[in-house]
Amino acid sequence: MEIRPVPYDHADAVALDRLVQREYARRYGEGDMTPLDPAMFRPPNGTYLLAYENGRPLATGGWRAQDANPEGYADGDAEIKRMFVIEEARGRGLARRILAALEADARAAGRTRMVLETGIKQPEALALYASCGYRPVPKFGLYRTYEDSRCLGKALVGGVGAQRGAGVREAGSGAGV
Repeated sequence: MEIRPVPYDHADAVALDRLVQREYARRYGEGDMTPLDPAMFRPPNGTYLLAYENGRPLATGGWRAQDANPEGYADGDAEIKRMFVIEEARGRGLARRILAALEADARAAGRTRMVLETGIKQPEALALYASCGYRPVPKFGLYRTYEDSRCLGKALVGGVGAQRGAGVREAGSGAGV
């Protein structure tokens, strides 16, 4: 299995995005309406990863830089988007590996906290993030007013950032992890 960066509009990324959107629609009645642009995932302001096995894309995830704004983000945030593992590859630790790679990349880019938004109809995503040290934070982003939305965060650095990340925000999408 190989994890490699690709543009957000790469054909394999687009194909997996279609699958994750179907998953969101199945669980919530509609896809994720968060506006995303390929430029958001270009280094140093983000990255988009795909996991491949024998040339076949199995999993995806990205992060994009966020800073303080009216949607509730904080300076130094790296927001996880489009975490997804195809159904037949689930249970093999792919989401955990992508998540670790995203955290390392965001840390190397100088981001201080990883955040994500997911929903209560994605218990496997909530369990993954909890097991990786993510904790509830004040809501942010497009879905911050939704009752079934959960925002999570994890400090990427020690000290003050760790304190802030322990209780400041929630973010990201985690369907199908």
